[in-house]
Amino acid sequence: MLLACLLACTSALAAGPLVLEGEVPAEGGFFDIPFEVPPGTVELEVRHDDLASENILDWGLEDPEGFRGYGGGNEEPAVVSERAASRSYLAGPLRPGTWKVTVGKAKIRKTPARYRIEVHLRTAVTLAPQPERQPYHPADALSSQPRWYAGDFHVHSRESGDAKASLDEIARYAREQGLDFAVLTEHNTTSTLDFLVEAQSRHPQLLLVPGIEYTTYAGHANAIGATGYVPPRVNEGITLQEAIDAFHRQGALFSINHPTYDVGDLCIGCAWQHTVPPGGVDAIEVANGGWEKLGRFFSEGALGYWDWLLAQGHHTAALGGSDDHRAGVDLDFTQSAIGHPTTLVYARELSVAALLESIRHGRTVVKLQGPEDPMVNLTSSVAPTGDTVLAPSARLSARVTGAKGHQVRFVHNSVRLPLVEVSSEDFVVEQDVTAPEQGEDRFRVEVWINGHPRTVTSHLWVARTAGMRGIPGPVPQVMEPEACGCGSAPGWSSGVLALAVLALGRKRRKLMRMQNMLGKAATGSGLVLSPTDSRPEITPPAAHARAPNRAV
Repeated sequence: MLLACLLACTSALAAGPLVLEGEVPAEGGFFDIPFEVPPGTVELEVRHDDLASENILDWGLEDPEGFRGYGGGNEEPAVVSERAASRSYLAGPLRPGTWKVTVGKAKIRKTPARYRIEVHLRTAVTLAPQPERQPYHPADALSSQPRWYAGDFHVHSRESGDAKASLDEIARYAREQGLDFAVLTEHNTTSTLDFLVEAQSRHPQLLLVPGIEYTTYAGHANAIGATGYVPPRVNEGITLQEAIDAFHRQGALFSINHPTYDVGDLCIGCAWQHTVPPGGVDAIEVANGGWEKLGRFFSEGALGYWDWLLAQGHHTAALGGSDDHRAGVDLDFTQSAIGHPTTLVYARELSVAALLESIRHGRTVVKLQGPEDPMVNLTSSVAPTGDTVLAPSARLSARVTGAKGHQVRFVHNSVRLPLVEVSSEDFVVEQDVTAPEQGEDRFRVEVWINGHPRTVTSHLWVARTAGMRGIPGPVPQVMEPEACGCGSAPGWSSGVLALAVLALGRKRRKLMRMQNMLGKAATGSGLVLSPTDSRPEITPPAAHARAPNRAV
């Protein structure tokens, strides 16, 4: 019997590629194609083909013990051996038994859709060993100083199937922008982890933070600090809540990416369509790409979505990410370089754990364009517990630097207070606040340039007791909103402008839907919403503006 098995296995290895082809199932968003790997296999290669330019299939690989990689729509073959693997895939022993090619139906336009797969089982390796692969462990703190640290929460290396940049290119470019950290967020794969320890040793001034862009067909989210794969098959074997819980068990944070980026097949699944489970979302990417690129069309929509979540009682921090796939090289008009936007995190030290802890407490500021944007430090006369000031009243203070000649405002429960002119390079504006009798109020600060927000803080919540946390307070009375300052960049070609108008129109429709939901929630509160602005103005108590060296 043993001899017969060995002969069969030898025959399978020598027989040439295993060809698997068929019709894509009509039901569901994913399907698996199993195949057998016999003993003695030391390398396997999977070649795959969508067979129609109108269709896009996403490709991954599982061994008998689970995940071995995910290349997405990348057309390159997947190759794995014990000591090496092609990008997006994991090196390791080749366990005999049933393996699976996992397939996602990213876009099906031509039906019936078909696929073709060739599996090459080898007794000799073709990939050179990759000694730079090492088990991941978090780096020691690169700085022990409590301060604001600048970084980018959404960066792709070549381990994402649609990206090109190496870790060295990313690290060098990030340091050139003055950043302290960069979060590597590959599409549904953990393969970057194998290279982080060695790359970190070459770049001791930039913290490389692990992460995954959890890429589903109904929304993308960053799992910041994630070190383990979670299947993206939401509602097909796993719920969104189960996926979030799996990331949280790893100590990671779950942050929704580009929630209103509704551009159809230009970015499949980019707009967020999932129902958000209570308490499941730790942060929102309020800026995806710099303001001077597509940020001008989508950042205010993302801010509106953030406000909508906050109005339901979610405590979510603001983050920004460039979504850079090329380390700043050969970018087109839609693509932003690392550091654009820039997110500041006030942390006790520069370590992965300290950054995650601070995000949980909402200690972030997002510069919507990049490092040179103004900075805001929002503090309270009563020390907060986490992100919440527990007191009947307090005075909030916003210290603004680098914004002379521009404007600053407080935002109270998603309602924008009047703008205050910034008259000096180091400027302070203050606001006396009173906690509501029931629930909690939230406050953030925005710096405005040329009629649009340019720097946005996360919130401080104000409540009388800890038991009021998560219960939204009343919406303030409002006055008519200011006129919208809309415009386009001069010199754009008609094709570029048409794409921008298409994207902007979709963004506005999504904003209108969110405004309708907010309007229903605020019936009888005096809230007035305008289609030209997702957050209305209010008639507030007077804000106190002062120079930083003067007492109030």
